[in-house]
Amino acid sequence: MKKRERGKPRFKRVLLKLSGEALMGNQGFGVDPHMAERIAQEIGEIHDLGVQVAATVGGGNIIRGISVSAAGMDRATGDYMGMLATVINALALQNALEKRGIFTRVQSAIEMRSVAEPYIRRRAIRHLEKARVVIFAAGTGNPYFSTDTAAALRAIEVHAEVILKATKVDGIYDADPMLHPSARLLRKLTYLQVLEKGLRVMDTAAITLCMENNLPIIVFNLLRHGNIKEVVLGANLGSIIRV
Repeated sequence: MKKRERGKPRFKRVLLKLSGEALMGNQGFGVDPHMAERIAQEIGEIHDLGVQVAATVGGGNIIRGISVSAAGMDRATGDYMGMLATVINALALQNALEKRGIFTRVQSAIEMRSVAEPYIRRRAIRHLEKARVVIFAAGTGNPYFSTDTAAALRAIEVHAEVILKATKVDGIYDADPMLHPSARLLRKLTYLQVLEKGLRVMDTAAITLCMENNLPIIVFNLLRHGNIKEVVLGANLGSIIRV
């Protein structure tokens, strides 16, 4: 059955949380340009509706700080390497968006003026007001904080109304659906339920930040074309975390 499309967006300003693996597509490593273009197309669809879009991208398709730390590297060094990976992904997404004629700015928490603006909160808000997509890169600029926490922090700072967390599954399950086919999809959860059940949606710091600032999180399947637009238009997709 075709989803009913609503004409008016449910949100005026959103933060889209993408994993690095989302840009990897079917490759085993790096950035798939076709996947970047597909994501850019979907961002363009909500941008055309007048929605102000900020985004964060992980770096797991290139390197994970925790993984290299487990292999014996200093944790802080590994985290900085992971932050630099998110800059690479942000530039790839920026390129795909600008090919579609969407003005985009990358703001990095680690200063690198040749490729990105430094993160300045007021400037980021001004870009959003001018209908530019803003991609936040390099996490918080500090080791020991995940890109989940960076997404929550930036969303709160720029007054986003919701975090849209794009995943490979339909929402939040009571068990890993890849390992347990009978896992049950949980449509509505409170922040406390996520923390108490130990559900690995976002890390504890990110969930706590959202809870303290009453920022809802919608978790949905990115692999189904059109889902970003459907969620923004208010379709009952995925799972929502709120008070």
